[in-house]
Amino acid sequence: MIKKYSKVNKTDIDSFIEIIGKNNVFFDEETLKNYSTDHTENLSFFPEIVIKPINSIEISKIIKYCNKRLIPITPCGARTGLSGGSLPIYGGVTLSTERLNKIIELDKRNLQATVEPGVINKVFKDFVEKENLFYPPDPASQGSCFLGGNLAENAGGPKALKYGVTKDYVLNLEVVLPTGEIIWTGANVLKNSTGYNLTQLMVGSEGTLGIITKVVFKLIPLPKKTITLLVPFKSAELACEAVSAIFRAGLNPCSLEFMERDAINWAIKYSDVKMDINDDVQAHLLIEVDGNDENILYKECEEIEKVVTTFDCSEIILADNETHKNILWKLRRSVAEAVKVNSVYKEEDTVVPRAELPKLLKGVKKIGLKYGFKSVCYGHAGDGNLHINIIKGEMSNYKWDKELKKAIREIFTLTVKLGGTISGEHGIGYVQKSYMDIAFSKKAIELQVEIKKLFDPNKILNPGKIFI
Repeated sequence: MIKKYSKVNKTDIDSFIEIIGKNNVFFDEETLKNYSTDHTENLSFFPEIVIKPINSIEISKIIKYCNKRLIPITPCGARTGLSGGSLPIYGGVTLSTERLNKIIELDKRNLQATVEPGVINKVFKDFVEKENLFYPPDPASQGSCFLGGNLAENAGGPKALKYGVTKDYVLNLEVVLPTGEIIWTGANVLKNSTGYNLTQLMVGSEGTLGIITKVVFKLIPLPKKTITLLVPFKSAELACEAVSAIFRAGLNPCSLEFMERDAINWAIKYSDVKMDINDDVQAHLLIEVDGNDENILYKECEEIEKVVTTFDCSEIILADNETHKNILWKLRRSVAEAVKVNSVYKEEDTVVPRAELPKLLKGVKKIGLKYGFKSVCYGHAGDGNLHINIIKGEMSNYKWDKELKKAIREIFTLTVKLGGTISGEHGIGYVQKSYMDIAFSKKAIELQVEIKKLFDPNKILNPGKIFI
């Protein structure tokens, strides 16, 4: 049960101003409206006040105050999330990390970087690439999303296939706890078996256990060459079957993306990319290989072509220059926004063992026929991550509002039955929490709820998310 929270009053506002200054405290209608939404469908929850601290000391003072007064705090970054993780469900304080935006240190000797959570993903990637270093996690919103949000949701992206997701690059975190204490969770080392892994506990906790104020990332050498393939298929299920076959052949692309026909059609209309697609093409795989030897990469592409041609594919497009590669990736990265502007929709972020992708796709289409909705599917097929966009289309408002939850529950039940789970990289947040019983046993949920209670007994930090 959620405790009864206190409303923000004038005394509270004066206290926040005293801590961080008048220019960093906002309660005008325009700002409150702006911070009431993220990229999750059409949901909106207004905070009572927005504050923008600049360091962990200020955050510690704010959170101590709110904990004492029982004022809920919702941490947020760029608000590009898709699960409602940064929505202030219970009003209170929205705490933005946008002023914590410094790259503090680049340690080239140890291939590490210390950064604040308000740094934009692409800004950080570009910064380290100038030093021939590589930070692989690359979510679709990399040009605007904050690293803190990536940590909160354990974000992935196309490069996760070969290089892993956000959690795989986090060595250590500075965190402000709900009680105001400031801790470091680990050490700046590649191996650490000292106690429980608090660092990994924080990654993916969606701002419910503490507020991350500094991050130590590990980096890797930057691959010098990439080649990209766009492979059209006459069947979406065959495209999915080809995914597992590529890996069974001993090949290891750095990205392997799936797009249904409608996904790529909508992306073409939304973007300025010009491309003709044959009438018989039902899906595409976007495949990229990387390394340091171009000759080896061309040989790898030849081996990939041998595999995919056994799955009824059409003429393969090979992009080996930056302009052509950027066009293909622009198309892929435009899909989410293209779906968003095309129709009322709901997006589900399923993930299964990649060999089960054909069964998942087939099952989704079957459930769609049962409930009367169309779906547009795309995603990171190489790691089994399928984004299912349920399109309202001709569905009645009644079916959309009342029946769709049943359909989503069936999709998630199928996903778990296939060995998967209900979120690959978007998190649980507000919109998926009612489905957690599908992914976890009662006892597993109880354990996680107890962890939340231990960190945040007054339930002030990002309430309304994941479990409560």
